[in-house]
Amino acid sequence: MVRPRDNRSDGTVPPARSGAAARHADDPSVGPARHLGATHRTPTWLKATTIVISVLLVGVIAFGSYWFIRLQGNISKQALGAGNGRTEDAVNEATDRMQILILGSDTRDGKNSEYGSAEDSAGYGHSDVMMMMDISADNKRVSVISFPRDLLVDIPKCVDQKTKKEYPAQRQAMINSAMSEAGIGCAVDTVNKLTGLEIDHFMMADFNSVKELSNTVGGVDVCVSDAVYDPDSGLRLPKGTSKVQGEQALSFVRTRHAFGDGGDLGRIKAQQGFLSSLVRKIKDDGTLTNPGRMLGIADAITKNLTVDDGLASVPTLLTVGNRLKNIDISKVAFVATPTEPAVSDSNRLQLAEPAASQLFAALRSDVDLTDPKAPAAPTAGATDAASSAPAPAATSAAAYNKAAQPVTVANGSSNAANAAKAVAALNAAGFTQTAQFTAPAVASTAVYYGGNFADVAADVAALLGVPSSKVLPAANVTGVQAYLGADYAAGAQPSTSASAQLPPDIVNQTAGDTVCQQVNPAMIVR
Repeated sequence: MVRPRDNRSDGTVPPARSGAAARHADDPSVGPARHLGATHRTPTWLKATTIVISVLLVGVIAFGSYWFIRLQGNISKQALGAGNGRTEDAVNEATDRMQILILGSDTRDGKNSEYGSAEDSAGYGHSDVMMMMDISADNKRVSVISFPRDLLVDIPKCVDQKTKKEYPAQRQAMINSAMSEAGIGCAVDTVNKLTGLEIDHFMMADFNSVKELSNTVGGVDVCVSDAVYDPDSGLRLPKGTSKVQGEQALSFVRTRHAFGDGGDLGRIKAQQGFLSSLVRKIKDDGTLTNPGRMLGIADAITKNLTVDDGLASVPTLLTVGNRLKNIDISKVAFVATPTEPAVSDSNRLQLAEPAASQLFAALRSDVDLTDPKAPAAPTAGATDAASSAPAPAATSAAAYNKAAQPVTVANGSSNAANAAKAVAALNAAGFTQTAQFTAPAVASTAVYYGGNFADVAADVAALLGVPSSKVLPAANVTGVQAYLGADYAAGAQPSTSASAQLPPDIVNQTAGDTVCQQVNPAMIVR
């Protein structure tokens, strides 16, 4: 006899269970009550905990979304270049060596109107500050190269990427005017032309960013040699170390008369000192590992920031920032481009050779400026066009008239006979348009050339026994210049070491150095 399944007291048979329920009922490892509709009241404490967790999760998601949307909405952007083209692929912001051009705009629009009228900064404004930050691929060092705003350079033809209006190339124009007509991309292209590197990104901030950032970090310590007052910028500080923020921080980095001899170079050293102190402040306070503080800094910066398309996202900016947090501050080197009073205008500056070309060559070779003898960091991904391109090779038969080529011999060997011998060798080879002069002593011989003279420079170098690695472009040279060093006097083939070319005092300071700014005597408060 077959026994009825689960007969109820009223004689009815319950409906068959679903397949899933039946399978779980047959599985001794799973409690069947979970599937057979047995009802249990959820404990009050579990309900409360679930609600709290849900609220917290929603709050975290909302908080993250709020900050992401806020920071992303803060960012403005412009084109990276001005129509002059690139030879490199885009960098990997997390792993590649990377150059970022950092600009401070003098625009008086919007929040900056209190510093003058909009007419004071034509077009896109001038670059009140211009620095190139070079981050090594291994994230172990950073070089920050400052370009004086009064430096005379050649600005390439630029096309405004918004209006498509073309602006002709300019000869010997102030570098801070490069972006005023065609935008930030023209400033980027100008620095590319000057250094032989290719800038990967740019960041431009205005006056307000310095005030807000200095307030956010609670002030920045700066040191001055004497009590100072500059009525033009409003800077007023006692002798020694002071904490500056807000308007006084802006006055410190803007002043053009307070430090050094009252020129641009004193201003650059003050800006570098301020940034060094800011780096120490952020690292010492543990800001880079404190999400709350980082959000505050990010908000202060992005509200006043313009970047290129490649940097115009919060995750990318965070990736770049994350690369900097573990760098030894003694490996953050601040450098000023070597300059001297311009021949055409003593109130302006020009590149000082050979030091400027030596610096740019070292950068192209990825030399550690704090330790030039150290091997270059391993690279990942893209490389600089200038460093990856082959050096000019000597030609077997010149495709130019040697007698028409301007070649000068700069004698830095401390031996007049060396220059005479070099000129004689050049004349004998057909280079009859030669000149010579006594130059500051240098250790290493090199050949420098201006635009379109690479082939001539290669032949001159081969004639004088200079290796191709020491044939370098130089923005301030017309034609070709053979700069004789002490190694040429020794009669040996000149050194191929990149470190031998660097002036010994090229680094102004590192972020680990505390430097007191020398006050301009005219600005000292007696």
